Amino acid sequence: MRLQHSYAIGASHGTGLRKKHPMESVDFNNMRRAMVDSQLRTSGVTTPWVIAAMGSVPREDFAPETLRTTAYMDRALPLASGNTLNPPVATALMLQAAEVTTDDNVLLVGTPGGYMATVLARRTNNVVVIETLADLPDARLFSLILIDGAVEELPGSLLAAAQDGARIITGTAEHGVTRLASGYVRSGKVALRPFADTEVAPLPGFAAAREFVF
Repeated sequence: MRLQHSYAIGASHGTGLRKKHPMESVDFNNMRRAMVDSQLRTSGVTTPWVIAAMGSVPREDFAPETLRTTAYMDRALPLASGNTLNPPVATALMLQAAEVTTDDNVLLVGTPGGYMATVLARRTNNVVVIETLADLPDARLFSLILIDGAVEELPGSLLAAAQDGARIITGTAEHGVTRLASGYVRSGKVALRPFADTEVAPLPGFAAAREFVF
């Protein structure tokens, strides 16, 4: 994103004083390097392509204008679309656990053109991104399903889009606690195993049905 600079000319003194743009003094490159070194590496992220991609993709470009300077903090950021930019560590741990190969057919449930999709594209071009279950493509099976958010349950329609033996990486939400979990789809079913307790934003449309209590 190109920054728009404004200039102020001293009318009375003719000094040509330059007015700084608020973002001009922010070194996003250093912030990105610090994120990799102090957040990702210290959280056990070692996969080379994940480190390289997250160390080069400008995360600030996916944050709201007013929150660009906080883009590299390990926290979720609300987006204008109603979705959420998940914390860097959650994103990195999910991508590392996914063990993405160039041969994978990947289904990403998240924001089309968003940060996760952009980082993932550094690894493979075989990615279909959907924002809601209504966008699921017909007659296509995937070897890897990534869900960029925390869900309370996995709908059968999503599992039906997985090849037998496909990997699923997702965030889970239970009683206010979020975790990252993974599993393999077998005969249209999956047993998720948590692998990290971390902040993951709830994903709209994946809430469990509420039971009626007398």
